[in-house]
Amino acid sequence: MADAPLTLPSPAAESPARPLPQRRSRWPWLLGLALALAAAWLFIDRWFVDRRPIVVGILHSQTGPMAVSERSMIDAEVLALEEINRQGGLLGRPVRWVIADGASDWPTFARQAERLIREHEVKVIFGCWTSACRKGVLPVVESHDHLLLYPMAYEGLEQSPNIVYTGAAPNQQITPAVQWCHETLAARRFFLVGSDYVWPHCVNRIVKDQLTGLGAELAGEAYVPFGSTDVADVAAQIAAVEPDVILSTVVGDSALPFARAIRAAGLEPETTPIVTFAVGENELRGVAAADMAGHYAAWNYFQSLDRPQNKAFVTAFQQRYGNDRTTSDAMVAAYNSVLLWAQAVREAETADTRQVRAALRHQSLDAPEGIIAVDPETQHTWRPVFIGRIRPDGQVDIVWSSRTAVRPMPFPISRSRSEWEQFVSDLYRGWGGRWTAPGTPEQAATAGGPR
Repeated sequence: MADAPLTLPSPAAESPARPLPQRRSRWPWLLGLALALAAAWLFIDRWFVDRRPIVVGILHSQTGPMAVSERSMIDAEVLALEEINRQGGLLGRPVRWVIADGASDWPTFARQAERLIREHEVKVIFGCWTSACRKGVLPVVESHDHLLLYPMAYEGLEQSPNIVYTGAAPNQQITPAVQWCHETLAARRFFLVGSDYVWPHCVNRIVKDQLTGLGAELAGEAYVPFGSTDVADVAAQIAAVEPDVILSTVVGDSALPFARAIRAAGLEPETTPIVTFAVGENELRGVAAADMAGHYAAWNYFQSLDRPQNKAFVTAFQQRYGNDRTTSDAMVAAYNSVLLWAQAVREAETADTRQVRAALRHQSLDAPEGIIAVDPETQHTWRPVFIGRIRPDGQVDIVWSSRTAVRPMPFPISRSRSEWEQFVSDLYRGWGGRWTAPGTPEQAATAGGPR
């Protein structure tokens, strides 16, 4: 059978052609999605992301005999906070500060700390100079489980979970200076003089223990009423016993009149130098330097340090406050305190006081004076130590350095911790529940040997 012929359909017989489906644009859908996501983000940002300023407290003396030293610490802390805000703040939030005046009076410091915490709800307090004021603030921050960063060299003999100590412990200022005097100045007879409150009394007790260990002699010990400029009798008393060196913990408005009185009493730095633990470049501005020229200072920082980090700090400070301004140890410790706290906030990813306090315990910083770090065991700060000779222009030539940061030891090994704490407690009770001695100038001065 023959195959049937293949018949192709004619074009007329084919199904009518269907138009190709047109592709719908995705742009309206994508635009709607973007708008929805943006609205959701704005909602989350508005209701769930905290954009309020982080409020911090600055508590120093703006009035009274300590204002001469503490106003500059405020300037340094504000400088650090302004730098932080220029970099975008912390956690996407600006930092705002409230400055309170402690008025050189430890009960006022305590009241102001309470107000900063209760009324202003600050996340941290940077503040204090004298140990009397810190002692007044300590029970306030402990009762609120809060945080104080204390940027001042002090006597040690204290350790609180609510305080980070960014100044020097006694083994980072006092005891190295005594050892240096004994070895380099060949000093064998030491006279101890200080303002009449808790810090100098504790420092001098530490020094007397060290002198006993060195086999050196205590030529005398005297105290100037806190804030007094009537220092001629104390200077005459020192001149009468002719010590090899004078260790001075005279502070604030009393410090430079005391140095002036020492010169007036006929004691020159070449034969009877003062080693001060309380006067830095800030107090030596202008004509004041002449009274201290040739004497020595022991600190953890001097403006003359040749480090790029220090030059940057000095430049930034002077650009902000004027080329005639100087920097000092207390100012750098105040500046460092703010930066260490800011690092802890970033690491904790919160400004919550308790969490930041925990993060602070392992912060370090390439600071103007060198690498510093918070010691997690004591909450004191590893810092280098320097001794310098004061120049007529108020700057300091460094004559000795520890070279590296020194581990803080808040309780000197000459006594047990409990013995040191008992010593401090006895001072407080003996002064009628005060951190400054209540005695008259005549009662405050003693000489001739250890007490």
